[in-house]
Amino acid sequence: MRLALAGLVFGAAQILAAAFTAAYGAEALAEASAVERGKYLLHAGGCIGCHTDKATLKAKGPMLGGGRVLKTPFGTFFGPNITPHPEHGIGRWTEAQFRRALRHGRAPSGRHYYPAFPYTSFTRMTDRDIGALWAYIRTMKPVDRPSKRHELAFPYNVRFLLTFWKWMNFRRGALAPDPAKSKQWNRGAYLVTVLGHCGECHTPRNSLGGLKRSLSMSGEADGPAGGAPNITPHKETGIGKWSAEDIVSALKLGMLPDGDFIGGEMTEVVEHGTSKLTDADLNAIATYLAALPPIRSKPKKKKPAGDE
Repeated sequence: MRLALAGLVFGAAQILAAAFTAAYGAEALAEASAVERGKYLLHAGGCIGCHTDKATLKAKGPMLGGGRVLKTPFGTFFGPNITPHPEHGIGRWTEAQFRRALRHGRAPSGRHYYPAFPYTSFTRMTDRDIGALWAYIRTMKPVDRPSKRHELAFPYNVRFLLTFWKWMNFRRGALAPDPAKSKQWNRGAYLVTVLGHCGECHTPRNSLGGLKRSLSMSGEADGPAGGAPNITPHKETGIGKWSAEDIVSALKLGMLPDGDFIGGEMTEVVEHGTSKLTDADLNAIATYLAALPPIRSKPKKKKPAGDE
């Protein structure tokens, strides 16, 4: 009897130990999976180019340490340090504060972020993707470099006015899939309009910096480095004559249909962003872009105002 009881206790202990190990292993696996997913999302979201200065990128130095210059008609913005440095980065942030920045465009202190940080697109990210991106950034090397203050003229330097700007131009909330569209189209919509935030550069803006939604993806003359082209499927002024293979090649290799290569700011977008995407995601982007309403628009290229 005692022997049987001892056997039962021993067996139960083994079962509990196995269950604990399985649960702990599953948790560790989920965390590792989130980190890997976050790394992919970092590239898909173009975070490296906006939060790492050019000199650092060329020297293959630590990423996301801030200092990247973005010249706009409203002034000069500097990408902040978003490494987990406790003083100069976001090392003291909580995941909830990180989520609030992406979803609401607000700092931990509650102040509004300028829309040079494209929270107007990132607000539509899924909770799962925000959590994965946070998990990966937390693993990155902290960079001991303070963020630079933006150089904006009046009235754009009055941050409180962003309250009214948001009322007019910002709608927060995750992107809802369109049940009438294919799974590939919906994935492409998410990559283009949310993670890749392509419209932030390729859509013209009004005098207050709000996107002209009716002209989405039709190009912007006042964008960084002389503007961004029309990427709607218009056959004369856009990419309507491009095949799906042409779009994938441009995003993966930087090669245009005529054999030339992408230049300007898009070079870095390809190198540190779209070239890291899977073929399935690149084809999803091609599917979405090909289905956009074609818009006749050819923004006049301007001479770059200098960068750094």
